[in-house]
Amino acid sequence: MRIAVVSDIHGNLAALEAVLADLGGRGVEQVLDLGDLLSGPLRPGETCDRLIELDWPTIAGNHERQVLYDPPEGMGESDRYAAADLRPDQRQWLQSLPPSRRLGEVLMVHGTPASDLEPLLETIDADGIRAATAQEIDARAGASDARLILCGHTHTPRIARLADGRLIVNPGSVGLQAYASEQPHPHKVENASPHARYAIVERGADGWDAQLLQVEYDWNAAAALAERNGRPDWAKALATGRM
Repeated sequence: MRIAVVSDIHGNLAALEAVLADLGGRGVEQVLDLGDLLSGPLRPGETCDRLIELDWPTIAGNHERQVLYDPPEGMGESDRYAAADLRPDQRQWLQSLPPSRRLGEVLMVHGTPASDLEPLLETIDADGIRAATAQEIDARAGASDARLILCGHTHTPRIARLADGRLIVNPGSVGLQAYASEQPHPHKVENASPHARYAIVERGADGWDAQLLQVEYDWNAAAALAERNGRPDWAKALATGRM
């Protein structure tokens, strides 16, 4: 079985359409979406309508939870922009999304099986963000018997195989290739190019394997839209993959 995996679209409809065009020629049987769908200063409402139309198996990320349930005065700029752009029916669709989902051998999570905020394949500490150790990954993956665990959240494409053979894949972000955060410690993520990212996973005779992919799209137009919407930080990240 050949599956495309997307995550962290963040309202970047142009990047999503480019990924759709790319995966269309790759023999994909299904697309799975790991959340953080809309938050950001781009096209959240239009992106929501497109995702409803596509009807992929989709889970909620931390930004869906924040957009739906945080008070406006407590939201960050990206969540507040998305929340203001959504219709009641779109909010209802977001509310229907589970925080995780199991499909046969595949477990879909946004962060870890226990948290939509904790990274699975990275560690954030007082020194910033780094690749997690094998021991850290194993502890966060827990006792799930899923042979393939799909995660997002950090926007960082990465693949890890545990000692017991389970494969863990973060496809990276469709819509945003760099960001800075103060939580749980100050850190920044930079993928160093503006390409949209996604992954393809495939079940073979010997288990699951994964391929990380990147796709060109008109990131300068996306950056110009972010600039017009008052977010020069997003404009730089979209145009360069750096902060």
